[in-house]
Amino acid sequence: MNQIKTLLLLTGLAVMLVLIGGYIGGKQGATIALVFAIVMNFGSYWFSDKIVLSMYRAQEVTEAEAPHLYRLVHNLATQAGLPMPKLYIIPDESPNAFATGRNPSHAAVAVTEGILRLLSWEELAGVLAHELAHVKNRDILIQTVAATIGAAITYLAQFGFLFGGRSDDEEGGSSFVGMLLMMILAPIAAMIVQMAISRSREYMADATGAHICQNPLWLASALDKLRRGSEAIPMHANQATAHMFIVHPAIGGMMSNLFSTHPPIEERIARLQEMAGY
Repeated sequence: MNQIKTLLLLTGLAVMLVLIGGYIGGKQGATIALVFAIVMNFGSYWFSDKIVLSMYRAQEVTEAEAPHLYRLVHNLATQAGLPMPKLYIIPDESPNAFATGRNPSHAAVAVTEGILRLLSWEELAGVLAHELAHVKNRDILIQTVAATIGAAITYLAQFGFLFGGRSDDEEGGSSFVGMLLMMILAPIAAMIVQMAISRSREYMADATGAHICQNPLWLASALDKLRRGSEAIPMHANQATAHMFIVHPAIGGMMSNLFSTHPPIEERIARLQEMAGY
């Protein structure tokens, strides 16, 4: 169901782009905006692992430096049918984790020092399985496609407001009020759809991760601890990368509105407990 929901949301973004492009700049305007967005976002996608890992001062660790953690990730990756990703530790006491990389062969999993101290070994396995699920489900690519279409919509709205848009009437221009509303509402609508895609992928990673580690309650217990731990010690991460973390890095599970990148943690826990037969 989450795959279907993601497909429908991406289709909705594409339709929105076509309609707004036709209204503002015609087919040519929509194409220019989309090409510009592709260049911007896929450059970021290709180098996302290096950019994000550098941003959080993540340090790569080898099997010799962190043997137990390395073997845990290796076993989970094998269970998921994935190559062993690069493993990083972030020098931060806020408990959190994320995965990045453009495909399974170029993936990286990063955990904070705080999460290693907070969670039991089973709970950590649940978290790492969730992150490997993002790699397996190609969520970095999906989020990049959504961001590309959303950015194209935003560019179109801004270009339309600045240059008057396309009009077939005798006056040769759209009304100021109409273009102003388009400039404001179109990016908001695109952002709402992008956030819905992000939440859908989090639910899917929870479910896939539970299958990888073979115990949904490990991840459920970890999420409960991470909710409290991230509220007690916020990371205050860059909002552009907040969607990558297993829980929102600034305020844990409290953001449960249209613009949240994460579903409510209570709902995620409930779904995992249901998977376990609770």
